[in-house]
Amino acid sequence: MDKSVGIIDTTLRDAHQCLWATRMTTAHMLPIAEQMDRAGFDQIDLAGTIQFDVCVRYLKEDPWERVRLMRKLIKKTPLRSLVRSKNIASFDFVPDDIIELWVERLVANGFRVIGAFDGLNDVSNMLATTRISKALGVYTFGALSYSLSPVHTDALYVETAKQLIASGTVDAIMLKDAGGLLTVDRIRTLVPALKKVMGKVPLEIHGHCLTGIAPLMYLEAVKLGADQLHTSIAPLANGAAQPATQSVAKNLRLDGYRLSINDEVIDEISEHFQRIAELEDKPVGQILEYNAFHYQHQIPGGMLSNFRSQLDQAGIADKFDELLDECARVRQELGYPIMITPFAQFVGTQAVLNVLHGERYRVVPNEIKKYALGYYGKLLAPVEPSVLDRIIENGSKQIGLNPTQREPGVKALRKKYPHASDDERLLRYMFAGSQVDDMLAAGAMKTEYVFEHSVVSLVKELSRRPKTSRIHVSKPGLNIEIAGS
Repeated sequence: MDKSVGIIDTTLRDAHQCLWATRMTTAHMLPIAEQMDRAGFDQIDLAGTIQFDVCVRYLKEDPWERVRLMRKLIKKTPLRSLVRSKNIASFDFVPDDIIELWVERLVANGFRVIGAFDGLNDVSNMLATTRISKALGVYTFGALSYSLSPVHTDALYVETAKQLIASGTVDAIMLKDAGGLLTVDRIRTLVPALKKVMGKVPLEIHGHCLTGIAPLMYLEAVKLGADQLHTSIAPLANGAAQPATQSVAKNLRLDGYRLSINDEVIDEISEHFQRIAELEDKPVGQILEYNAFHYQHQIPGGMLSNFRSQLDQAGIADKFDELLDECARVRQELGYPIMITPFAQFVGTQAVLNVLHGERYRVVPNEIKKYALGYYGKLLAPVEPSVLDRIIENGSKQIGLNPTQREPGVKALRKKYPHASDDERLLRYMFAGSQVDDMLAAGAMKTEYVFEHSVVSLVKELSRRPKTSRIHVSKPGLNIEIAGS
């Protein structure tokens, strides 16, 4: 066998999104950026919209500046970005001209690969991104968001792929399994069906290790014709993240496949993130046991912990299993939306309300009514009639029965912020209140990483303060007291 397999790295985007709550900082990335460029990846996935969200709201870092700094160091390997439907960072759709400006700024700041996904696999929603991306001359991809239900058939994915390719706006197709649901048996039917209609268009496989079988699924996908695999570098691999680059490469080579990645450089990158994880007490990916129950509820791991917290606060922690059953029931009644953002949140919120109030659909969030009425795109299956009646009756009366087209937004945005750049305007469009101002007020972000224990950093910082006369640090196994003059 003499076939090459491409590796698309997800360490800097999806891996830390899954394992570190998207809290990888720019200072974590920059010291290893040049090694990432030399590692031999086909592409480096750097940011979706959640990375912009966390940068602004929690890390107080300018996400555009992060991209520019990384682009200066990563000169050879294309940087990749993923756009969520017509939402960008919100749950509601944004005007098409906002999406166009968003893509223009992605390209201007250094991205050379841009693609889109949609939780309903509605091609028209993805084309809003891929059309402008293709017009700007970058490499594009459309995603097939994978799920399990009576409507998520091989035929559905084949038809979606055909529509994306026929649009002339995508260079590749990505099979995106955010829920970690793909099995070897399903790969054996789905990949050949897709390759049959894709011609020379490359097929990417993006999986998660939530049930422990993604690495085996990857190997089977390659045998059946998949061209590229999404992996992350351990310790930021496995668990809820992607299969580890190191083990995937080893297994593929044992089967006779060629890869261009440099193992020594990969080991350097791995050591870098291992040291950060140890110093900052961050979790590392663990190989998970197979869990059949995951295929029943299909709920992302982060949502499960939120559910437990909500029920504890309401004093009904014993209803956790009932809530999982209710999630499955709501999803079925709503026509099987895929349990990814934003639809996982929609389904989960409605299920929680149903359980808390003891009466199903007595309280209906605005997003559920908009979903049921087609505001977010064409539903794959109709909402059950009796449930639709309840949603319309109990949902907000301000939401019309027929979706309306969003008015263009760029002109008004530029008028509202006449002295800002388009980069800043887009951030202000997406993040309400003082969030952008707070980010800007935080000043220049850290670009260097000092490998020292957090306790040492804390003591150093406190000792610099002129009015500090006594410092006392206590934790299990450590007791430090410093008294000033």
